Amino acid sequence: MSETSLALMKSIIGRVATGPELSKSITREEAAGGMGAVLRGEIDPVQVAVFLIGLRMKRETDDEYLGLLDALAAATTMATAATDDVAILADPFDGYNRCLPAAPFLPAVLAACGLPTVSTGVDSLGPKYGVTHRQVLAAAGKKVDATPADAAAALAGAGWAYCDQASYAPTLHDLIPLRRLIIKRQALTTVETLARPVAGKLRTHYLSGFVHAPYPRIYAMLARAAGFSSATIARGVEGGLIPSLRQAGRVVYYRDFGEEVSADFDPANLGIRQEVRAPTLPGSGESTDAEVEKSHFDAKQIAALAVEAGLAALKGAASPTADALVLGAAVSLWGSGVASSMAEGAECARKALASGEALRRFTA
Repeated sequence: MSETSLALMKSIIGRVATGPELSKSITREEAAGGMGAVLRGEIDPVQVAVFLIGLRMKRETDDEYLGLLDALAAATTMATAATDDVAILADPFDGYNRCLPAAPFLPAVLAACGLPTVSTGVDSLGPKYGVTHRQVLAAAGKKVDATPADAAAALAGAGWAYCDQASYAPTLHDLIPLRRLIIKRQALTTVETLARPVAGKLRTHYLSGFVHAPYPRIYAMLARAAGFSSATIARGVEGGLIPSLRQAGRVVYYRDFGEEVSADFDPANLGIRQEVRAPTLPGSGESTDAEVEKSHFDAKQIAALAVEAGLAALKGAASPTADALVLGAAVSLWGSGVASSMAEGAECARKALASGEALRRFTA
C-alpha cells in the first residue's frame, strides 16, 4: 500500500469526521486522491466507511462531489459508439420496491425514436434492494454482462443496451459489500450514476431522476463535468426518470453544456390520464411506504411481472406501463433535444409502440 495514500486518508478523516461543528471540507484534488486510493484497494475498509460517512454527515461540497467523480471517471472503462448521439439512462441503482418498473423497457422505445440509449446499474443495492434494470432484463432473457465495447456495438443494431457497473467500473462495484454494511446512503449513490461506459461520437446525454429538491443542481453540475452535453433530470417515481402519471411534473434540463432550467408539465396535456402514479405492484395498490428495504419483498417475482407488463406494452396493449413508457420517452426526447416538444416525443413513442418497432428493437 502507498504510504502517501494512507497519509492522505488519515488527513482527510481527521478533517471530515470531527462532528457537526468542527468538521472541515476537503479540496477536489484531495477527494479525488482519497477516492482513487479507495478504488485501488489501498485503504482499510473501516477507514473507507468513515471517509464516506464523514462526508455525508458534514454534507458534501461541490468540490468533494467533483473529486469523487474524477476518481470514478478514472476507474471507468468507456467505449465510443459509431452513432453521433448516445443517451445514458441512470435510474436508481437500488431499484424499485413501491411500483412495477417500466423504465427497463424505455431504452428500446428511445432507440425506436432515434435516440440510442444505454441503461446502467447493478444487480442489487441498498438501501431499498428493489427491482433493478438488470434483474428485469435478465428475467426477459436479455444480455446483462455486456462490456462497454459490446454495448457500443449494440447501438449500431438494436439501438439500445444494458451495461452493468461490474463491467465498466469493477473496482467501484467491488465496494458493494462494504456499502451494504454501511447501510446509509453515501455520496457514491449520487456520483456513480454519472459514469459514461459508452459515449456518442458527438454528444452524450444524461437521463435520470430526483426526489429531493437540492439534487437537480448537483446532478447537472456533475453531468457537465462528466462530459454530458445535455442532462434531463425529472422528478420521477421512486427517484427514477419516469414522472408520476397523474400529477403535474417537473423536469430540470440543460443542453449544449448550458445552465440548467426547469419546466413544469401536465401528463394530461400529453394524452395521459391515469388514476395511479405508476404501474402498481399486484395486490398492494399504491404503496406509500418509505423507500427502504422491505421484508418479504420478492424481487425475482416482481421482475417477472415487470417483464410481463413491459412486453405487453411493447406489443401495443394500453396500460399504466405503456403510459409510463410514453411519458418517459416524451421527457427524454425533449430534454435531450431530439424532439422539439414533449408532445412530439410522446407521439413518437406511441407510434413506436403501436407499430411494433419498439418491440423489434427490444427483441433484436
